[in-house]
Amino acid sequence: MALSDAKIVMLPKEEDFRGNLSVIEEFTHIPFAIERAYWIYDVPGGEKRYGHAFKEQHEFIVALSGSFDIILNDGKEEKVFSLNRSYQGVYVPNKIWRKIENFSTNAVALVLSSTHYSSEDYIEDFNEYLQYINSNE
Repeated sequence: MALSDAKIVMLPKEEDFRGNLSVIEEFTHIPFAIERAYWIYDVPGGEKRYGHAFKEQHEFIVALSGSFDIILNDGKEEKVFSLNRSYQGVYVPNKIWRKIENFSTNAVALVLSSTHYSSEDYIEDFNEYLQYINSNE
């Protein structure tokens, strides 16, 4: 996978006077089966979640509430995606370094993952990430 595969995906939005509804379906809106879901919340406004990359896991990240920036880096190029609508998400391929920054107060980030949790899948040091990417080209 490459950084060029990362993108914002517009999710269906059903508008109704009672409130709006959006949906995410595996292989329809995201290119993987959902094996795990987790959410990040109670991050103080303006704070960041430090970076990491996954060897195998793909992710899809949605701002269910509030806003934040997703910074993606493939070791050569960096892209910033700003999320502030619950009907948009960012597809993050595996082998891409990611950070989440600029959380608004009360922001909630939903993360859908293609794998179950495995500490062995994480690369948590950027220099190790660069070595990993360069050795797997």
